[in-house]
Amino acid sequence: MSSTIFTGPVIAGNILNTNGTTVAKAGGSVGLQNVGFCQMGQVSAAFTQAGTTSGTATTIVIPAQSIITDIWVYVPTAWSASATLSIGTSATATELATAVSMSQGQTTVNPGSLVATWVNTASQTSDIQIFVKSSATGTGTGAKVVVGYMQGVNGFTFGTTNTNYTA
Repeated sequence: MSSTIFTGPVIAGNILNTNGTTVAKAGGSVGLQNVGFCQMGQVSAAFTQAGTTSGTATTIVIPAQSIITDIWVYVPTAWSASATLSIGTSATATELATAVSMSQGQTTVNPGSLVATWVNTASQTSDIQIFVKSSATGTGTGAKVVVGYMQGVNGFTFGTTNTNYTA
């Protein structure tokens, strides 16, 4: 299968600039701006349960000025020793999630009190690499992290005439 590459961010909608005061009817071209960002996602290479003092860099690199919307962890075989996973944006691997259960299956990560870090990635001027860290050494292998995000939302002005996109 072939792939299509966009340099992004990818936004979609048929009314690019606000040129009215009410929402448009179906197929209309006059009204309030209705563009939105497309959800993107990246998947890490498989990693193993290895209790280390610092996090391991994944293959996931989130573009600068994006907002993280979702993080999922896929575990083909439960990790041993009741190990948990921390996920972050540096070798400390604690900025995005801590104590993620590594039982078999798919886990949706909740940002909890770390939600500000998920949103604040939009103010970054450099890309952000994702790190993972296991709380204990064991036999777990093949786990993967998926990070969903909206690219380039910082600086886009909703509801106005925008000059920072190409139609």
